[in-house]
This record gives sequence, structure tokens and C-alpha cells, in this order.
Amino acid sequence: MLWRCYNIAMKVIISAFFLILVLPVTARAAKPAKPAKLGLCASCHGENGISRTPGTPHLAGQDETYLRKALGDYRSGARKVAPMSSIANQLQPKDIAAFAKWYAAQPGFKRAEK
Repeated sequence: MLWRCYNIAMKVIISAFFLILVLPVTARAAKPAKPAKLGLCASCHGENGISRTPGTPHLAGQDETYLRKALGDYRSGARKVAPMSSIANQLQPKDIAAFAKWYAAQPGFKRAEK
């Protein structure tokens, strides 16, 4: 009887150990797919959300809900910036969701130390 309890306990411990090893790998693998229309944003904001153009905001690491709302506001005219409104009007809600998910999942911008 004691051997049986020991066997069960060892199985639980080994299972937990492997679960701990596998979870971080699974979490990293959940990175969203590149949006089909990424080129519309990447020309100014960069494919990874780090802009190389002065005055153009970095999108990497931004809050997904914020990005959805901002693109929706450009599309509806609530926010008025000619280039953004023009691009946002070409997007469907599924495109906006894909962009927001993509840029929110990118590592955020880190300013270089002086």
C-alpha cells in the first residue's frame, strides 16, 4: 500500500515538473500572426512597431484596447490626422483587431541610455 502511494506521489511530482517546463514555451508560441495588411502601418510605424520617422509614435507594446480605439477613432473621424484617417478608412474591423493584437504583442520601445 505504501509503495502505491509513493508511486502516485512521484507521478504527480513528475507531471508538475514537466508542466512547469512546458508552460513558458507554450506561452511564447502564442505570438499573433502578422496581419495581412501590415504594410499599411509598417511604412511609418515599423513592422515591429518601432518608428524610425521623427514625430511618428512607436506602437510596440501599446495597450491592445487603446490601439483598437485609436484606429476606430481615426476611421470614424473622432480623431483627425489626415494620413491616419486615410489609412484607417481602408481597414475592416478584423484588420483593426489584427493590428492592435500584433503591435500590443511586440516588445516595447526602450530609449538608449545617455
